[in-house]
Amino acid sequence: QVQLVESGGGLVQAGGSLRLSCAASGRTFSSYAMGWFRQAPGKEREFVAGISWSGVSTYYADSVKGRFTISRDNAKNTVYLQMNSLKPEDTAVYYCAERSLGYSGSYSYTAKYDYWGQGTQVTVSS
Repeated sequence: QVQLVESGGGLVQAGGSLRLSCAASGRTFSSYAMGWFRQAPGKEREFVAGISWSGVSTYYADSVKGRFTISRDNAKNTVYLQMNSLKPEDTAVYYCAERSLGYSGSYSYTAKYDYWGQGTQVTVSS
């Protein structure tokens, strides 16, 4: 049984920083690409960032490029999302997800993620 547990969310002022963590268990973490998504109230879930199984390749939504950094530590079975220069429009529930093995298409395609965490709330005040 795969489990993904996010942590690190909270309330921060605009311009501030947060680091989200996602701890994985249940299968060989280092074999799977990972993604971070977010969902604001009344909006669809959207792609934020993705990282290959090795950590060599990373991908970002245009809205967070240059402000957010995704990374992973395969020895700790954990993926991170460092969020800097936060804006009120970054307010959302943030989810990590484990991508399907062998899929090589877009990281933004939610249907190709097999497992999702429960989410962590990030609120950015103006």
